Amino acid sequence: MFYSISRIAAATFSLAAIIVCSPLEFGPSDLFQRANPTFTRGLNKHIFDPPASWASWRVVYHRAVQLNDGTLLSSWENYAPEPPLEAAPIWRSTDGGKTYANFSQVKDQVNGWGMRYQPFLYVLPQAFAGLKAGDLLFAGNSVPSDLSKTKIDVYSSTDGGLTWSFLSSVATGGRASASNGQTPIWEPFLQLYNGQIICFYSDQRDPKHGQKLTHQTTTDLKTWTANVDDVADPDYNARPGMTTVVQIGSGNWIMTYENCGPGNCQVHVKVASNPLIFGTISGYPLQASDGTIPYGSPFVTWVYNGGVNGTLLVNGNSDSYLYTNTQLGVPGTPWERINAGTDQAYSRCLHPLGDYDSLIIAGAGNFQTGTYANNVTYSIVSLSGLGI
Repeated sequence: MFYSISRIAAATFSLAAIIVCSPLEFGPSDLFQRANPTFTRGLNKHIFDPPASWASWRVVYHRAVQLNDGTLLSSWENYAPEPPLEAAPIWRSTDGGKTYANFSQVKDQVNGWGMRYQPFLYVLPQAFAGLKAGDLLFAGNSVPSDLSKTKIDVYSSTDGGLTWSFLSSVATGGRASASNGQTPIWEPFLQLYNGQIICFYSDQRDPKHGQKLTHQTTTDLKTWTANVDDVADPDYNARPGMTTVVQIGSGNWIMTYENCGPGNCQVHVKVASNPLIFGTISGYPLQASDGTIPYGSPFVTWVYNGGVNGTLLVNGNSDSYLYTNTQLGVPGTPWERINAGTDQAYSRCLHPLGDYDSLIIAGAGNFQTGTYANNVTYSIVSLSGLGI
């Protein structure tokens, strides 16, 4: 949703899930070949401070991945003056997050609109559709300056994010407005599963729903199947949004999403045996054992730490805490609220790193304007230091 709270085999699986914001499917031998730099836990730094001349909140919606050699890449939404048309920045760290530098951009190569909103980076865990394991996919929302259209496009990079090539368009929607009755699409999230790439996204095009969650798949990164619903609440005003998905040590899959409208954007969870059938599964609202309810723009990841089942980590926009579950997210099992010692932010990305103990929490503020405009930030925290 869009810029408001209302839009706005366990060992193998565990090793696979600790590398990027989205899960990877590969075995332990792949991970041990990584030449990871040393990550400095306790870092709490700015990647980028936007100029005061930039519009509105200047930056938002930070996403990050770790490449096979340990390099870290970040992208986010910029609100720089136009022209030129807006593009998704790619910043890079080769020293374990100590420093970041501007590296490249993903520019709109086909629409003449700009690559404006909701970047998503994904590292291929295996060869797929002519790309090699370790190559990059990028999905973003191409939107013209007048916000009259929305379009989820996919690009690839075979040189570590330096250059990008257009692959295909997943879907096209209407005006970029979160008002019910408008028809945009939002927030792509990519995942490889069973020989296909899944693109999950938020969808306002169905007249039966103010917004729903859906997905499409591809086997060649050129053509996409028809969309399938993942969350379609019978209440028109419910507005579920912001899908994130991860595989866990049991082999099951977890989806998180916000349920806005009457649900006030409370974070919800679904557990399924595969990521293509979330639409057949009932979700449940997340509430911590201390009674705290997280709201807005959730993100989920999973780490092998924390016991035989590993640990699920979820956040929300409503506070700076993490919400953890060591029982595979099974409905009725407890979620605990822990203080990660980091800043609150809209749609923070949780990025477990390849040293098995470090977690990047990547943020870009909460739509502040003026003196308090957003900055792009990251923190590296120790999982063991958090008791995980």
